[in-house]
Amino acid sequence: MAKKQKTEETNEKLLQLEALFGKGTIVTASSKKLTDVKEWCKTGSLTLDLATNGKGIPKNGMATCILGKESSGKTTLLSKLDNCLIVDLEGGSEFLEALSIQARTIEDLGNISRAIGEEAAKTGNKPYKYIAIDNATRLEEMCLGYAKVLYRQTPMGKSYNGDDIRTLPNGSGYMYLRMAVRKVIDMFRNLCDNFILIGHTKEKMINKEGEELSEMALDLVGKLGDIVCGEADAVGYVYRKKNETHISFEGGDNSVIEARAPHLRGKNIVVAESDENNNITTYWNKVYLPE
Repeated sequence: MAKKQKTEETNEKLLQLEALFGKGTIVTASSKKLTDVKEWCKTGSLTLDLATNGKGIPKNGMATCILGKESSGKTTLLSKLDNCLIVDLEGGSEFLEALSIQARTIEDLGNISRAIGEEAAKTGNKPYKYIAIDNATRLEEMCLGYAKVLYRQTPMGKSYNGDDIRTLPNGSGYMYLRMAVRKVIDMFRNLCDNFILIGHTKEKMINKEGEELSEMALDLVGKLGDIVCGEADAVGYVYRKKNETHISFEGGDNSVIEARAPHLRGKNIVVAESDENNNITTYWNKVYLPE
């Protein structure tokens, strides 16, 4: 009797999780579906990760985070990447010759992803090799309303009428904000071969063995920046040096900068150069190797 009740409780929890993450995303550890999943990523929740033997949730597509200070040339670089759709959240590409589309609301993002998915279904091919969201900070702001919707889909949140879930007790609202941001990212990752998230950097203080240290981080609230960077296949830092634009994948103990691919790991790559007439030549083939 106790075992039956436990099974019913587990099934109820799985239904709740599927309402948050999407049907079919959460599977039990005994499911055969687990053997079909090639890569996994951590959810940021110990309970959820343990539900799949510590693996997390299935991961789709390649993902790169490109970080840098404002006006460091991140969007300009992307405008030179062939067949890269820039989903522009705050107008950074408006004065560039770029393959871009403007989005200002979560509804805009849903409509864009739906249109791309319909085109892919019609032709049998993904219309864009790269999709970039510019930028992470604005995406987080846009996802606040979506996070509220996700919270209200749960038993404890169905009667919630507040305006900002970040004010929920014990910081629990930030979990739903993380879910919202990650659902949007995953939505676009599934629509292309290479997903790119553009982000601003911030300084974050950490305590390491009793010593206060400063480290570079993606400018998102709480643990979200660390989670997003941790799930990326590569995190690069963009900066300018004279007429060159660099992407550095040279990580360290106090840095989110890293790369799993051997041709990027620990490397500092000159990805663009400008001449005296401000004509820009890019070398994206050093980052995304020819197939």
